[in-house]
Amino acid sequence: MKVGLYFGTYNPIHIGHLAIANYLVEFSEIDQLWFVVSPQSPFKTKKSLLDNYQRLELVNRAIDRDFRFQASNIEFNLPRPSYTIDTLVYLKDKFPSYEFYLIMGADNLVYIEKWKNVEMILSNYKILVYPRPGYEKEKLLAHPNIQHVDAPVMEISSSFIRKAIADGKDVRHFIPPKTWQYIEEMSFYK
Repeated sequence: MKVGLYFGTYNPIHIGHLAIANYLVEFSEIDQLWFVVSPQSPFKTKKSLLDNYQRLELVNRAIDRDFRFQASNIEFNLPRPSYTIDTLVYLKDKFPSYEFYLIMGADNLVYIEKWKNVEMILSNYKILVYPRPGYEKEKLLAHPNIQHVDAPVMEISSSFIRKAIADGKDVRHFIPPKTWQYIEEMSFYK
């Protein structure tokens, strides 16, 4: 099975994340996509960053029972700071028959050369890169294992949603209904 790993804080997950995920499982070679919820760094305390398990619950509610998607807390119990290569090695050991792909926005590809063991990642894993406003694929790192996908360009962000909620705006249509309901019930981001 070919599994795309879509890392993020998902604080909160929104329709932009889901549109990208949906595009990738339907229009790329991956069979399933895992939303890998990144843990809060013990060195960074962001007041607006929800607890790891609250963000995992937001993702679970967003994907509901869509068999193409899975919420993953795989990094919650790995050593920190968590490096992508360590997560990949752990997953390959745990699921040896799976082929893992990294999924990232063009804005993150800009920094990949600073990642721990980047050559090992580029040599052993395919990376699916979706477009982000202001980043042209021609100016980004070219490598045989980096594949640019023509997913829709999403300009929505979690920080926009958090600020809008804090400002008392109704942004329910930017977030899946069950996720919005949980945010409202828990008074998150207010």
